[in-house]
Amino acid sequence: MVIQHPWSRYVALGDSFTEGIGDPEPRSPGGHRGWADRVAEVLASKTEDFAYANLAVRGKLIRQIVDDQVEPALALHPDLITISAGGNDVIRPGTDPDAIADLFDTAVRRLSVDNATIVLFTGVDVGFSPVFRSLRGKVAIYNENVRTIASRYDCIVADQWALREVQDMRMWSADRLHMNPLGHHTVARMVLQALNVENDLQPLEPEPLPRGSWRQARANDLSWAREYLLPWVLRRIRHQSSGDNVLAKRPDATPFAQLVDEVRGGEQGD
Repeated sequence: MVIQHPWSRYVALGDSFTEGIGDPEPRSPGGHRGWADRVAEVLASKTEDFAYANLAVRGKLIRQIVDDQVEPALALHPDLITISAGGNDVIRPGTDPDAIADLFDTAVRRLSVDNATIVLFTGVDVGFSPVFRSLRGKVAIYNENVRTIASRYDCIVADQWALREVQDMRMWSADRLHMNPLGHHTVARMVLQALNVENDLQPLEPEPLPRGSWRQARANDLSWAREYLLPWVLRRIRHQSSGDNVLAKRPDATPFAQLVDEVRGGEQGD
């Protein structure tokens, strides 16, 4: 028996994490799937006339998300909202996690006006990452602010800090900034659990974790620095963003079940 959940219109806000970067899917709008699409797929399978919009755009800072996504989200009259914001700010040198949280509070306060269910995200515990380990304390401070905001506005917390499975580089894309399909799948499972929605998503699927040697890991370090770290540093110097001139992949809350059926039909035809 399909267990009905209470939501019919879901809107996702955020940056590349919510856009789905790292989880390529040519049949999806914008060419990426991601955890939010995966959550919407499950929710759409459990209720008729389910609508879903994804306003997230890669590279956006929290001020841009507040200015560009909050009001369009409210105009879609969602009863379920997810917002993950501030990650791009936190990793920038010299930023203040308390000031970032003040902007996040502004966004959540505004989004809460229509009594939609709101899901907030803590940041991943980056202690496992040689590149981002030095930011662990800063992320932890921001996370405590997120939990305070969640309590203030009666939001659900999707706690990535406690999600041990993603503290493994095999869950991440080659750029080490974005999760790969398995990472997005794992986050989707966590979000559905936070929403208390039963689902058939299984751990360590859709694909097994590959194993790699120490020598291969060091070679990957050098390749990553050339291909991803240097361009990222240059964008910071030039005050550019990877999301410049990129539009939201699902700007309208459209019926979602039909889109899922079309993608699955295309997969069967391949």
